[in-house]
Amino acid sequence: MTIASGIGSMPGDDQAAYDDAVRLVLDQLPDLPHLPEVPGRGAIANMTGRALAVMAELGADLQPAGWRLTDAAGVDHRRARSLLGQDLDTLEDLTDGYTGAFKIQVAGPWTLAATVEKPRGDKVLSDFGARRELAQALAEGLRVHVADVRRRLPGVDRLVVQVDEPALAAVLGAKVPTASGFGRHRMVHPPEASEALAWVLDAVTEAGAEPWVHTCASGTPLPLLRTSGARGISVDLGLMTAADHDALGEALEAGDTVALGVVPTLDPAAAPTDTEITERVLRWLDMLGLDPTEVGERLVLTPTCGLAGASPAWSRQALELLAKAAAHLTD
Repeated sequence: MTIASGIGSMPGDDQAAYDDAVRLVLDQLPDLPHLPEVPGRGAIANMTGRALAVMAELGADLQPAGWRLTDAAGVDHRRARSLLGQDLDTLEDLTDGYTGAFKIQVAGPWTLAATVEKPRGDKVLSDFGARRELAQALAEGLRVHVADVRRRLPGVDRLVVQVDEPALAAVLGAKVPTASGFGRHRMVHPPEASEALAWVLDAVTEAGAEPWVHTCASGTPLPLLRTSGARGISVDLGLMTAADHDALGEALEAGDTVALGVVPTLDPAAAPTDTEITERVLRWLDMLGLDPTEVGERLVLTPTCGLAGASPAWSRQALELLAKAAAHLTD
């Protein structure tokens, strides 16, 4: 059967919003709920801060320009780790007795390299050795993180780790600005990009979880994600090219998962109906020559990206629509 899930981020700016988000995803997405991210709580809770909290061995601190690697964890890095621990405590309490599948998310090595600065400034992306070290630290940290989540959720028989790489296309296309803003960092060639991503995805697999890669940016080479070890690809259907559609079809036929973004991430002027969403997905499957009953749980319906910028009302409605559309495809 087709199932519904979320991308990760949810609206709100305090702990109560996080608690509500956990309850919402457990209620509306029973087949594949996820660990919510509520970046409105500050830099220690955003995508970068969350990934640095998972990262092993390296330290970081928050500077006026953003996160920067340091010799030892600074106060904000320690706060990010503490907040992640608190969020996992809440998740553990609210999922007591839960069984089934579950998904967690983490920023990928290339999005981190394009976001985090080296100790002396400028992005990690600018230094070959630094970006390798960051990717390896993330991979090692994920092994520990996955083990911790498994300990807290003993009833989970399928744990998905979604690696978020919204900056990968920019990294490969030499489109990431330098610190001055007047230049662009040199492109990273696909073999190096694949190698670093593979370290992270292999660590997920070795820890007994299922590695996915999510991107909400056009131009991301989807075949590279699969050859790097991704067993699931999460994308915005509206951004896909003809080549992307072919790559997604090949993934489904090979037994991998495709998570299809089909519901707006921000409050729309006119919300789609669950029937309209279902018909859109059916047209897409028909274009690929695939039957919804054959792809089953390998097709997952999601918002186009995270819901952090949405209103609480729309975030709830979006998940409700996805659940209903997924049920229609199963009928």
